[in-house]
Amino acid sequence: MWSALPDSEIHSFDDALELTGSGEKLSGRTTPEYANMVGPFGGATAAVVVRAIQRHPDVIGDPVSLTVNFLGPISYGDFDLSVRPVRTNRATQHWSVEISQDGAAVTTATAVFGFRRSTWSATEATFPSVPDAETIAEQSFPDVYAWPQNYEMRFVEGGLMELDGSENSDSVSTLWLRDKPVRPLDFPALTSMADAFYPRIFRRLGRPTVAGTVSMTTYFHADAATLAAYGTDYILGTARGQAFGAGYFDQTAQLWGVGKNLLATSHQVVYFKG
Repeated sequence: MWSALPDSEIHSFDDALELTGSGEKLSGRTTPEYANMVGPFGGATAAVVVRAIQRHPDVIGDPVSLTVNFLGPISYGDFDLSVRPVRTNRATQHWSVEISQDGAAVTTATAVFGFRRSTWSATEATFPSVPDAETIAEQSFPDVYAWPQNYEMRFVEGGLMELDGSENSDSVSTLWLRDKPVRPLDFPALTSMADAFYPRIFRRLGRPTVAGTVSMTTYFHADAATLAAYGTDYILGTARGQAFGAGYFDQTAQLWGVGKNLLATSHQVVYFKG
């Protein structure tokens, strides 16, 4: 189990990922450290899905893509997971996961795991022009926000605490982030970070409003060895919305390593009132 803490302590993230059971039937529970305004932090829930698949005895390769559908808020407490390999091909493996409480589904997910091969490669996305992480002050959050306390966030632009009620011309936020306390990067951590952006409608309107992710897909562009090489270094994240209206908006994000390697991209659709 990865942890930057003494052996006698468990990192809060690893505690949130703790699962019991085996094979296709697992159980977990929410933790107060990753509580959100309503229910647990969605990034932690998505990370639990990845960890559950990684634990399965038949899993092959690394995560390639993950789609998580948030059917409704998860109640604080215990939950059950059904983890099923749907089909295994020579290079890819398809998974179906369901999280339930009291017999009712609260989250569904599909994932693709697979082997990566040496091929021609190129990245068309552009690494943002940003100052080094150490030159930017860390963002502090009020205690009412539990889950952000588990991240060191250094905003280049679009910080949550900068919202002043004035509408902005765009919804972009860019920040350096890593787990707090520091923890070596792996797929569950990267999955959680893909959701570590407050709703883009907040940034565009300049104020919080009722909002919640309905569905989120994350694409992974790195293998386990690449992630391990980053250790506890910062990840650069940038996110923006593309269209807002009729009660929904979409939100895209990129996660970059300090070597300007694109590690993951994500896309989510979010419900909002306002």
